[in-house]
Amino acid sequence: MPVTINKQHILSALFGLARKEYPLAEPAERPVLEQMIYALLREGAAHEEAAAAFERLKSQFYDWNEVRVSGEAEIAEALEGLPDAAARAERVIALLQEVFESTYSFDLEAFHKKGLKQAARQMGRYQAANDFTVAWVSQQSLGAQAIPIDAPTLRTVRRLGLVDSEAVDSEAVRASLEHLVPKAKAIPFTELISLIARDYCRDESPKCPQCPLRNDCLTALTEPRGRKGAKSKPKPR
Repeated sequence: MPVTINKQHILSALFGLARKEYPLAEPAERPVLEQMIYALLREGAAHEEAAAAFERLKSQFYDWNEVRVSGEAEIAEALEGLPDAAARAERVIALLQEVFESTYSFDLEAFHKKGLKQAARQMGRYQAANDFTVAWVSQQSLGAQAIPIDAPTLRTVRRLGLVDSEAVDSEAVRASLEHLVPKAKAIPFTELISLIARDYCRDESPKCPQCPLRNDCLTALTEPRGRKGAKSKPKPR
């Protein structure tokens, strides 16, 4: 018989982790441009890694213009510890160059005065940005009902059963989650899913038996010993 899961029960269990295992700090308030840069670092990475890299970027360079005119190797060195640091450095420089060429400044605070759809469209025109970047800034800075989807988030929500297990379209997944997750809880949802992905729901060798969501997770309930990395039940002698 197929296992039936209650998505709202999964969400309740997930948010309960904020009181037990993962106390969440208030999200950092950043100008729109800095939030965009942070999103480039945050995609596919944990909060601690991205925040540390972002602070190094700010402390090791005089301003965003110096970052823009610096070499990719210098920026990548500041981003050490993040996956694909060189590729991220290239995107950071490219974004700053695009913003400078379009505004002759490094100020995107005018986005606050635009409608959410218009601001999202304008952000999306920057080639260094992507769907994750736009959704992240919309959620964190513009107060939108948006949930950014990166690879760890997609993997985790699929395994949990919050979205279809075959879903690969990040835009469709985002729309589904935005319908499921209340707007007021979108930010903690984003952080908690990221932490579960980092600590338990890993791409390889997931730690299903230790995961605090194991009693509600579709994958853990249907494949408790079939996931790669899970120990096999000893054969009786």
